[in-house]
Amino acid sequence: MSRFSLSAIGVDRPGIVAAVSGVLVELGSNIEDSTMSILQGQFAILLVVSVPGDVTATVVEEALAPVAERFGLLVMVRSFAEAAGSAAAGGAPGAPGAPDASGVEGWTISVHGADRSGIVYGISSTLAAVGGNVIDLTTHLVGEPDAPVYVMTLRATLPAGPAGEKAVAEVGRCAEALGVHCNVQRDEAELL
Repeated sequence: MSRFSLSAIGVDRPGIVAAVSGVLVELGSNIEDSTMSILQGQFAILLVVSVPGDVTATVVEEALAPVAERFGLLVMVRSFAEAAGSAAAGGAPGAPGAPDASGVEGWTISVHGADRSGIVYGISSTLAAVGGNVIDLTTHLVGEPDAPVYVMTLRATLPAGPAGEKAVAEVGRCAEALGVHCNVQRDEAELL
């Protein structure tokens, strides 16, 4: 089996997920990991798929071409074997809350406060500086249009042990400097 990343973006319309996944089934592929979202009317999907060894990225893109045309999607398929840095692509630790083989733990960080520029940058750059890696991030505005509240939730890996606790403290200091509230919690299997 070969593995590919597949992304598609376009204006949201009913049937996109069914059409994309239908083509993948016809190719004998399996969706291993996925994220899909609608952001202000724009649909975005990112998949990791495994396909039989004789199926190339070009074959997948050509098979998806009618779907892309029908729904007005921009589709890109990329082989993991050809992707630069694919060996370094990690992901969430195997067991939430427990260090994985590389000595990291999963954490969930929730941030909320008055909407302003720089919140994502501040928190993500602080995480990067302390050896953290963002593995999932969502943001949205809630509340009244004249006084929106910015909400960001992200999952990250941080170094295990005391280094992770120090990293959590740095994230808290960053949030305070940004004027937002922050809750950082170690991922625990029984909570997920």
